[in-house]
Amino acid sequence: MSTTPQGSASNQDEITLVTTTTATTLTVSEPEHTIINEDSDSRRHEAFDLPKSKKFKSSTTLISNGSDPTIMSSNNNSTNLVEPMEHTNGEMNYNGNSENNNSQTTQQTTTSYQMAGVLQHQTSTSSTKTPEIDESLYSRQLYVMGKEAMHQLASAHVLISGMRGLGVEIAKNIVLGGAKSVIVHDSGNVDYKDLSSQYYFTESNIGQNRAEVANKHLSELNNYVNVSFYSGIVDETFLQKNKVNVFVLTDANMDDQIKIGDYCHQHGIKFINANTKGLFGQIFCDFGRDFEVIDTNGEHPLTQIVTEISHDEAGVVFMSTDTRHGFEDGSYVTFHGVKGMTEVNEREFKISVPSPFTFTIGDTRSFGTYEGGGTVTEVKKPEIVHFKPFSESLKDPEMLVCDFSKMSMPANLHLAYQALSYFQKQYNTLPKPWDDIDADKFYDIVEKLNSENREKVLTDELNKHWIKLFAKICTGDLCPIQAVIGGVAAQEAMKAVTGKFMPIRQFFYFDAIECLPENVFQPSNENTTTESNIIPKLPTKSSRYYSQEIVFGEDFQEKLGKSKYFVVGSGAIGCEMLKNFAMMGIGCLKEGHVYVTDMDSIEKSNLNRQFLFRSWDIGKMKSTVAAEAVKAMNPNMHVRAYVDGVLPETEHIYDDHFFERLDSVVNALDNVKARQYIDRRCVYYQKPLVDSGTLGTKASVQVVVPFLTESYSSTNDPPDPSVPMCTLRNFPNLIEHTIEWARDNFAGLFTIPPQQADEFMRNPKEFAERTAKNHSEYDKTEIIENVKRILGEEHPNSFTDCIK
Repeated sequence: MSTTPQGSASNQDEITLVTTTTATTLTVSEPEHTIINEDSDSRRHEAFDLPKSKKFKSSTTLISNGSDPTIMSSNNNSTNLVEPMEHTNGEMNYNGNSENNNSQTTQQTTTSYQMAGVLQHQTSTSSTKTPEIDESLYSRQLYVMGKEAMHQLASAHVLISGMRGLGVEIAKNIVLGGAKSVIVHDSGNVDYKDLSSQYYFTESNIGQNRAEVANKHLSELNNYVNVSFYSGIVDETFLQKNKVNVFVLTDANMDDQIKIGDYCHQHGIKFINANTKGLFGQIFCDFGRDFEVIDTNGEHPLTQIVTEISHDEAGVVFMSTDTRHGFEDGSYVTFHGVKGMTEVNEREFKISVPSPFTFTIGDTRSFGTYEGGGTVTEVKKPEIVHFKPFSESLKDPEMLVCDFSKMSMPANLHLAYQALSYFQKQYNTLPKPWDDIDADKFYDIVEKLNSENREKVLTDELNKHWIKLFAKICTGDLCPIQAVIGGVAAQEAMKAVTGKFMPIRQFFYFDAIECLPENVFQPSNENTTTESNIIPKLPTKSSRYYSQEIVFGEDFQEKLGKSKYFVVGSGAIGCEMLKNFAMMGIGCLKEGHVYVTDMDSIEKSNLNRQFLFRSWDIGKMKSTVAAEAVKAMNPNMHVRAYVDGVLPETEHIYDDHFFERLDSVVNALDNVKARQYIDRRCVYYQKPLVDSGTLGTKASVQVVVPFLTESYSSTNDPPDPSVPMCTLRNFPNLIEHTIEWARDNFAGLFTIPPQQADEFMRNPKEFAERTAKNHSEYDKTEIIENVKRILGEEHPNSFTDCIK
């Protein structure tokens, strides 16, 4: 292993290439703090050895303080930049089977074009072999993503670097999703503070390689996924050999983020960068210069009944609906069965949406006058999305806003995450928890980053209070935040290989500062940015919850440990909640307890989403297995499993004594009636309730606090005009579902195929062009098969044939 000291020619060359382009320096005072830990810094670049991009260079600047700007300090929180263990350096392990890998030296002669060609060839080669999809395992996911997307996902080779709490969340989700291969990479060893959020680590694993320990558990999640671990250097040869087409980077320093991000952009590798700091999270996506999104939202094409089309320059279309029509500006539609203005039938129009209840198709004065009837249907088209490399995006970011009550938060966090790197280089450490002096220094750096080397400031709403909060809690490590960011990042990885759903463009920032006391996250005096007297009781001794106590304090941790929670349901959401509770320490003191109930047993289809269960658990009760699994994650957790539903018939089990001792209830149910019953019980006993649910790509969370918020049953959601396909095909539970199922099947058998055959007979050439242009490969195959079936051997020649 190279131990080149800092300041040597080789080390300077490596780092200078990362940060060469912007010579503007950011000056920070107090040069006495610029001492660098040379030993740790010499190791941080051992985890990655990729050639620097010649086309894309860093847009960031180093903080100049009189020392050599190419020297960087150690990031003690970086998982990837710790010296690899000698006995695992260069070792690749596939599901426990070791394989010696001695060809890790970077091939400098490989050009960018050769690399891109190799990756493109590998991707196309793998796609020619259509993998089998186990529909009994992936049933729920299939109905959301479709078979073609699942085939693409089952051909993906994903590398995830960093196996602390965030990295393992991403890996767990991608393995459950069904990628072809997942390599987990980390050159560092498990330490005590990792136990706060990495649920596969125990005290017995301390000192062992993180990737190796995580691999043992991840490889159990899905037998169809080749899960392996790597603790050596990631270089160009490694990426080629393992056919990596998605690189997920976590917990890396800024220089490695730039180097790897730009390399991936130039070589056609989809790149996702994810980080969490305390109550804050960051995701960056780069899927290449021209990325095709096959289906932007995954919804079935909208159809509305037309009531009027104006005969004028605008061509306003009115529909028979009292609700929003759902069409988007710039989308395409086609009309069917319109009388009078027949020129619009079977023709595509790009629409503008001036209001939620109408849209325009353009000048209709040359058409006939609308007389009545007709339907309008959305035409779904692929969309090309252009991504910039990481270094360019740092300078000119495109950011997704997720909280419209804090519109300027993304820009503030964009600067804060960069400032963190500069602070480390300047002071050789992260800001100390709840330290006003360090927070002020941190804010000074953010102020300079906001204006220096820019034509205009990134944001004119720089929030000093938010920035200083970030500095004060950035050393925290919170499992729930990592669960959120890990879930989103894994979802983006699936988008990267399937082209299904619109990806994040390009930065996504998340915060949960509302978890702090109200007088902390929102001070009463707007001019007061920090309150020195509002500091949580910081941990005074080593604890597995140390990284959580940094944010909330020891007193809060004690409250969590003494809490009594009731989790109703241990399916997909229930498993996640129980895992988070175990990591947070809920119910882990003598007075605390977690109760979980579920009246269902484990089925094979559960294994795709409910990660606490394994194939050998099929047939066992969900709540019992889940309780055992989280107990293994945190042996201090007091958890009791029930197998009885919470119903009027079981009030002798969940009686007054049971509810009165609870601090809160968490719903993880899949039907409204059960939720309403739990809600009534919580209202009666005045217990807080957290309700959540998912349906396809949609999800909801509602927090009910007695005497402060409305209850779950206080309002009803508006009726959904359509029933999700996963509900229809897999678990219909209402009479409306069975009717809709029959209608859907009837259309698939007797309506849509004949229409397609009729269109083909009227104009084969136009039909072929339209099918090739507007449909995915899977849909094209299905359409062609429908036409062949109807016009081929099965073509009916009589009424009797039609009945057959």
